[in-house]
Amino acid sequence: MDQPHLEHKSYAPSLVRCVVITVSDSRTPDTDTGGQTIQQLLRDAGHEVAAYHLVKDEPVEIGTLLEKYTWDQSVDAIITTGGTGISPRDCTYETVSRMLDKELPGFGELFRTLSYQEIGSAALLSRAVAGVSRRTVIVSLPGSRGAVALAMEKLILPELAHMVGQLRR
Repeated sequence: MDQPHLEHKSYAPSLVRCVVITVSDSRTPDTDTGGQTIQQLLRDAGHEVAAYHLVKDEPVEIGTLLEKYTWDQSVDAIITTGGTGISPRDCTYETVSRMLDKELPGFGELFRTLSYQEIGSAALLSRAVAGVSRRTVIVSLPGSRGAVALAMEKLILPELAHMVGQLRR
């Protein structure tokens, strides 16, 4: 690892406080495997799940939670799952994108590349997106457990503390 990268990582906190939001018209807390996976992987990595919400595919409901937690200075990151496809009810991408001050286009590009290796051309249907709103990292993932695990293990967990550290500088 080169020195500039080590210096950037030196600002990373050991604990990141996260909010997990599942967007679904059909899931319940018991059937929300995507949200459960995010929470478990965050805890296993030593991070804190400050809150968990399950909301309908409604822009106002999603936006209200995003607004609340991006203003909450004790929250470092928000991870959403669900509502990133192209069905008429899927509105997470539009809602999250409107909130972002800075988008991280590399996240969506890398996620779809990794996803393509696992599921083939269906990966192009994902509108996973990540960025920053105020000083809060927001990552929006598809609803499937496999997609969540892939994104968390390969992209989010390796860089989450680094991103938060950069925002605290």
